[in-house]
Amino acid sequence: MTTTPDLALPAVAALWGTAAGTLLPRAVYRFSAPAGEEWRRNCPAGHPVKGWVGSGRCGRCAPEKAVHGPRTVPLALATAVVCGALALATGTRPELAVWLLLAPVGVLLAVVDFRVQRLPDPLTLPLAVAAVALLGVAALLPEHAGDWLTSLYAALALGAGYLVLFLINPGGMGFGDVKLALGTGAVLGWYGWPTVLLGTFAGFLFGALYGGALVVVRRAGRKTAIAFGPFLIAGAFAGLLIGACTA
Repeated sequence: MTTTPDLALPAVAALWGTAAGTLLPRAVYRFSAPAGEEWRRNCPAGHPVKGWVGSGRCGRCAPEKAVHGPRTVPLALATAVVCGALALATGTRPELAVWLLLAPVGVLLAVVDFRVQRLPDPLTLPLAVAAVALLGVAALLPEHAGDWLTSLYAALALGAGYLVLFLINPGGMGFGDVKLALGTGAVLGWYGWPTVLLGTFAGFLFGALYGGALVVVRRAGRKTAIAFGPFLIAGAFAGLLIGACTA
């Protein structure tokens, strides 16, 4: 006799993702400043943008020019899919709460880096600290399926590995990727070293496939720099799903 999975938890997680995703457009716009520039404080027309969460719409601009950030619906859908998939893979284990809290930040980072090839320090470093701290709390709860010490060691190991890559080839690896690797290493390490290796490999694979596709369609050359953060995050997401399913 086969059993069907309980979809109530993924549905609730997707609703959470939808709600969180609707608050991201303004943060995406404000953080999407080229390297060396301050975070955006005004809309393109010069009107002040207040706060960091909410829609990317300026109430003082004309309706046809009011939207100054990414559309809300795609961000909400993307965050909903990520959160729903994580809930489906993780189940009711306590680390799911950690994944759901970190997922919107991961979506935000991926979108910002894709837009301007910049990973903001106010997001990457707190993400790493929050991942380690929250997983430390999850490790104290019953029925968790991970190991906190491995998570901590993986954060340091992956951060060190990316630092070496950055020092070898600064043009191919940004220092923001090094700081982001601390956080992705922490979440992948929760499910063990095989998950760390899988998620890391997946990130490089996704990046290579994307870069290769750009070369094929002649939108980039072999030496064209691309944002690696979205693929680092996508690889961590893929590794996390598999790690949660097999834990």
